[in-house]
Amino acid sequence: MDNENRKDAVADRRDFLKRSAVSVAAAGVVAVAGKTASASEGKSPPGAGYRETEHVKAFYASARF
Repeated sequence: MDNENRKDAVADRRDFLKRSAVSVAAAGVVAVAGKTASASEGKSPPGAGYRETEHVKAFYASARF
């Protein structure tokens, strides 16, 4: 009887590990799918890119050799 309990405990442990591995994989797929969808939505408006302001020009002037 003790041997059967041990086998059941091992089987339960294996089932738990299998389920947790599947859940981690599923969570990874959801995370990747969520990033791909949000990346296409995040477009910046025109003119919101790089601007060479006065403090940037001052830095460029001080960094010259």
